[in-house]
Amino acid sequence: MKEGRIIKALSGFYYVKSDDHIYACKGRGVFRKKNINPLVGDFVSFDMTNEGEGYITEIKRRSNELIRPPIANVDQALIVSSATMPGFSPLLLDRFLVLVESKHIKPVIFITKVDMMTKQEQEKLDKYEQDYVKIGYPVELVNAQEGSDLTILQDYFSQKVTVIAGQSGVGKSSILNALDPSLLIETDEISKSLGRGKHTTRHVELVEVSNGLVADTPGFSNLDFSEIEQEELGDCFPEFYLKKDLCRFRGCLHDKEPGCAIKEAVEMNEITIYRYENYLKFLEEIQTRKPRY
Repeated sequence: MKEGRIIKALSGFYYVKSDDHIYACKGRGVFRKKNINPLVGDFVSFDMTNEGEGYITEIKRRSNELIRPPIANVDQALIVSSATMPGFSPLLLDRFLVLVESKHIKPVIFITKVDMMTKQEQEKLDKYEQDYVKIGYPVELVNAQEGSDLTILQDYFSQKVTVIAGQSGVGKSSILNALDPSLLIETDEISKSLGRGKHTTRHVELVEVSNGLVADTPGFSNLDFSEIEQEELGDCFPEFYLKKDLCRFRGCLHDKEPGCAIKEAVEMNEITIYRYENYLKFLEEIQTRKPRY
């Protein structure tokens, strides 16, 4: 019996790294009967037959899991936004942050292409950066130019399993290539005819980057809140969570209820108005979604 971590899933095989060796394994039929799918990132036990075939026999308890991309036991999510082309969007950033917070995964924000901003864009971004740092999020500003020294970012990846999120064309693969050119990850290109980036990865795999593991995946392919209930949404905003016990009513949704500490904090400029407005948009989206059966 051996133990290890699944680092790649491809064509029905799970590639398990154990003691610096990688074993191609298949899942036991019992997993299919129980509707359990091994995921990249899983810690597993496996057996090797005399013929050299590997079979996963046990999946260890997960600290978290994502559906899209399908991966487990993630330490942090690197959320990549661009300062320009496409322009910085706090609404889209907050959507990613909520999805990550709902899975109890630590977010880190990278904002790319900062050397390509206009003066007006820079003034706006400076304010946003201050807001997110005040909330407690690590924020790093990254140049778009090839050859930019990104070695100062390596500590973010060391000894961690990282997933990378962000819309196409913001420079996710370029960051990884700059940190480790040997990866030769095919970088996204902005499609001029379609106006959006092209996905360049086709399976889930953990690759070694800066003494850590990074999920090379197509990214978050679904950005809806199908797995989040309205009562949970406020907890995905750290600045709300710290004040929710001050609300008059237990279970306050911070919308139309009287005596809401969150609305009072917005009025006192302790919580930014745009974060609160984004919260209300997400709350409405959750409340109006179609029922699940």
